[in-house]
Amino acid sequence: MPSEPTKSGIVTDETSGDRHIPESVRADGSTRKAIKIRPGYRPPEDVELYKNRTAEGFRNRGKTGGVIGAEGLKKAQPAETPAASAASNKNAKRREARKKAKESDQPEAAPAADSKAVQAEEVDPEVEREKKARNLRKKLKQARDLKDKKEGGEALLPEQIAKVIKINELVRELAALGFDAEGEPTTSTDGDLAEKPKDG
Repeated sequence: MPSEPTKSGIVTDETSGDRHIPESVRADGSTRKAIKIRPGYRPPEDVELYKNRTAEGFRNRGKTGGVIGAEGLKKAQPAETPAASAASNKNAKRREARKKAKESDQPEAAPAADSKAVQAEEVDPEVEREKKARNLRKKLKQARDLKDKKEGGEALLPEQIAKVIKINELVRELAALGFDAEGEPTTSTDGDLAEKPKDG
C-alpha cells in the first residue's frame, strides 16, 4: 500500500520501500510516466527549512504582543537541570540577604557622611599604616631596581626615570610612617636616633 505523497509528490511503497512519483495526466491530456526515485535522495521541496525562533518571533511580533522569544523561554523553564536550579536558589538567597542587609542599615545610618565615619573608625589605623608602608616598600624596590639598571648602562623610559627620581620622596614617606629606608619598622626611641645620622 503506498504512503501519503510528500510535497514533491514522492510516494513510498510500504512493502518494498521503493520510492517513486506516480504516473499523472498533464493539462493537455498526455500522460506523464512514473519516475523512480533512488534511495536516500530528498528533493529540495521535502527538506525542512531551519526556523530561527528569534526571526520568527520578530515577524509575528504584532500578533503576539509580547517580548520576542519570550514564549520559548516560558516553555523551557520547567525543564531546569538540578545544577541550574541549585544555582538559581543560591542567587535568590544572596539577593534576599542583600535586601535584608540594606533594610537593617537604612534606619541606623541615614546620612551618608555618618556611615563613612563609622567605616573609618572600624578600620584599624595600624593595619592602614602597614598597608601604606608595604605599598611604599614595593615602589621603592622597583625604583631602586630601575636605578641599578640605569647605572648599568641600560636605557630607561621617561616614566621609569620619573620613578628613579622619586626614591628620596618614598624614603621620606616611609620615615613619616615610622619605617627606615629599607622598609623595616623603627621603634620610637631607636627611630629618632637612627634618623639623625642619615640626615646629618
